[in-house]
Amino acid sequence: MDTAPAIALSTDKMLAQVEGPIGWIVFNNPSRRNAVSLEMWETIPAIIDRFEADPAVRVIVLRGAGETAFVSGADISQFEQARSSPEANVRYEHAVNEASRRLHGTARPTIAMIHGWCIGGGLGIAVSCDLRIAADNAKFGIPAARLGVGYGHKGVKKLMELVGPSFTKEIFFTGRHFSAAEALAMGLVNRVLAPADLETYVRGYCATIGDNAPLTMHALKRTVGELLKGADGDLALSDQLVQSCFASEDFIEGRRAFMEKRRPVFRGV
Repeated sequence: MDTAPAIALSTDKMLAQVEGPIGWIVFNNPSRRNAVSLEMWETIPAIIDRFEADPAVRVIVLRGAGETAFVSGADISQFEQARSSPEANVRYEHAVNEASRRLHGTARPTIAMIHGWCIGGGLGIAVSCDLRIAADNAKFGIPAARLGVGYGHKGVKKLMELVGPSFTKEIFFTGRHFSAAEALAMGLVNRVLAPADLETYVRGYCATIGDNAPLTMHALKRTVGELLKGADGDLALSDQLVQSCFASEDFIEGRRAFMEKRRPVFRGV
């Protein structure tokens, strides 16, 4: 990847980089297949805060450093200390849930760019994103049943919304690794490409997203989220967001650009 200077929130294990319309979140722990430590979980919300404050960032892409893994899961070597008491476990669960909540809830479109291992907590991170684009060497799985680990209902719900109840049960019951082709067939990923083509494809996808109207994308993303809540969904909020699109300067720009046969330049206002 052509790297831009890392913003101040980057750490040695979590890199945050802004490059054109893309805010990159890089899990930088390749010696452990990018396994996520407690400190890494806790850094994710701060990076998202920074990206949300930058109008140049139109899409957020998550990736793993190196060639072998997106994220191979939580760093289990930490569990003896980080999850050794009820109090420590509460902190750990809060960090994981808050990272997932912020990834899922950010107004920016999010893409998990997946190569190699995407296991356990790594799959949870990918499922928290809006889109998942994978290399054909990717491997997916949740080995909770092999570790005696309980899996919270929020994470189960996100997975089930993607692949349905039956595949969700298969993923958990077997604990096995699923290929990229299987993941595509069950609806777990949006696209599968050759590893050599993955980054170029994602960059092109981000360029397309970056050219589109941010308010429209935010309204759509929030509407989908509210519809998934069923009877508890706030459809009035969705209607308000739709009306804000029609009241925006971007709507004027979109109309004018169409009539003038040119590309619109949207500013998110």
